[in-house]
Amino acid sequence: MPQTRLHLRGPKQDLEQIYALLDQGLEEEGLPLAIMEISEDEDIWEVSVYADGDADGAEGKMRALLHSLGEIPAISREELPDIDWVSHSLEGLHAVRAGRFFVHGAHDRDEKRPGEIGVHIEAGQAFGTGHHGTTSGCLETIEQVMRRENPRNALDLGTGSAVLAIAMAKLSHIPVLATDIDPIATRVAAENVRLNQVAGRVETVTAPGFHHRIFSQRGPFDLIVANILARPLMGLAPQMARHLASGGSAILSGILDRQRNNVVAAYVNQGFRHVSTIHREGWVTIHLKR
Repeated sequence: MPQTRLHLRGPKQDLEQIYALLDQGLEEEGLPLAIMEISEDEDIWEVSVYADGDADGAEGKMRALLHSLGEIPAISREELPDIDWVSHSLEGLHAVRAGRFFVHGAHDRDEKRPGEIGVHIEAGQAFGTGHHGTTSGCLETIEQVMRRENPRNALDLGTGSAVLAIAMAKLSHIPVLATDIDPIATRVAAENVRLNQVAGRVETVTAPGFHHRIFSQRGPFDLIVANILARPLMGLAPQMARHLASGGSAILSGILDRQRNNVVAAYVNQGFRHVSTIHREGWVTIHLKR
């Protein structure tokens, strides 16, 4: 079913207040909610509510919840098409090996070698099939870190297809929280988690940044993996420090070679120590410890 995205923009302070009111008021409605930064320089943030079907009713609930604020920003609408990208995305796609992990679709499952950990991901709407240099770099680093440190719980922040969360759950049978700002990605992630038979260990949640209560409920985490982009990762450094257990590891990617030093500096300023960097296809994967 096509979705309607109801969204409004404004400065961070106003939008965080709006998000808090909607998060509390829409919890029982089951409407996915997200907040994200649009422009750091202009201090523009955006809150989105995703409605299936009755967009008018969802907008009415939003206005009622925000009535106490007085004047609120205009609520805009975006119709999200119900598109199946799977068959189109699978064209020319081949299985990927990264460390012990073998990321494959249904058409490549028979190529798995003895001792490899298979992660079944069909290309779809969510980013992260294992074919991008950032994803394969994360998989290799995950294997190294989990083998040395034996974390008890993990977070995959910005999970996309959940390929990294599934890999962690299969390599070490630990609880993994997989979150994404995009409800479509979260839905795809949940499907992939079930497909890989790790639903008992991986929980998928639509949650922006660290604003959702699930992080305080499930944290602190021994291992946090975030394959996002450099600027959001730098902004998340203080919250990452608060949600990572002492002695824990953070694996960061989605970072261009030229952005590496700035990202490392942002985390060193929060008490992290740089351990290693993998360079691949113009991108880097960074391992840091607290």
